[in-house]
Amino acid sequence: MAKLHIFNAGPCLLPQVAIDNAIEALRDFKGTGVSLISISHRTKGWEETMDECRALWKELLNIPDTHEVVFLGGGASMEFLYVAMNYLEKKAGYLDTGVWAHKALKEAQGLGEAVAVACSKDRNYCYIPKGYEIPTDLDYFHITTNNTIYGTEIRTDIDCPVPLIADMSSDILTRKVDVSKYALIYGGAQKNAGPAGVAFAIIRKDSLGKVSRYIPTMLDYRVHIDKQSMFNTPPVFPIFVMNETLKWLKSVGGIEAIQVQDEKKAEILYAEIDRNTMFRGTADKADRSIMNVCFVMAEGYEDKQDEFMEFAKSRDIVGIKGHRSVGGFRASIYNACTLEDVQALVDCMQEFEKKNA
Repeated sequence: MAKLHIFNAGPCLLPQVAIDNAIEALRDFKGTGVSLISISHRTKGWEETMDECRALWKELLNIPDTHEVVFLGGGASMEFLYVAMNYLEKKAGYLDTGVWAHKALKEAQGLGEAVAVACSKDRNYCYIPKGYEIPTDLDYFHITTNNTIYGTEIRTDIDCPVPLIADMSSDILTRKVDVSKYALIYGGAQKNAGPAGVAFAIIRKDSLGKVSRYIPTMLDYRVHIDKQSMFNTPPVFPIFVMNETLKWLKSVGGIEAIQVQDEKKAEILYAEIDRNTMFRGTADKADRSIMNVCFVMAEGYEDKQDEFMEFAKSRDIVGIKGHRSVGGFRASIYNACTLEDVQALVDCMQEFEKKNA
């Protein structure tokens, strides 16, 4: 079978070694004779896996002792509610930069006053707002660092006068992050950290306990910190694969090495989009995501979209269809995507251009 070049936005391409080790664990978890999905989460070997996974997060991102890492079910969409439950007392501010940022805002508005401090919807979310002022009377300010649907990204740690909360679902583990600047970093694992089915939260412990409302036990971050992510049965399989993915990331040089590779992949692909007469990028150049490269057919070639999709498929390229809400194309070049994969897409685009010259 030919090697596929996979650009799925999520669940995404994962390191082959993580997949292979997960297959083996499904047969026999750590020599116990029991499948990973049949073990008790109180098994010593499982507790060791949880501890290792948490330790890898802390090592790779240089997470200070002021913060704790927890693993939760429900994905980032459930985290939208966790955030408001644990932090919203009087008023919260959100940077509305896309579909997921807007959904996070809407979830908070169901519990109290939450406002968009700035918004880029006026130009179909193709840029990151600038020049806005963060009010100092907010309980917290929420940002979504990477916009998977429209292809924009915030790649610096902003200075914030109030507790800063970030959804980093799709660009966590791709650059150095000054975790000390954040009250909370959270996200779904299924982009760079593992498979679907588990979410991560990196929580500054002293940022909790500030709200007067009753927080349902399952939605209280303090409970999950105290119980070391095992208040209820954790999603063992996704956490195991996450741990294997983090081990792989460490083995290839960690965040510093992967950041160089990720930026190189994005540079190569954007250069081709800008050069090729048949395509154009959709995000402002200053705010382009290095994780989700969004583009469309150039003016005059709009009727070639389906033809290019089929052409790419014939070249063993899969997963480049744009989100259903915007159409076009989207190449998600997460950590496990290789330079070889990106070059295959570039070659395909060049070949299609020659074919239609």
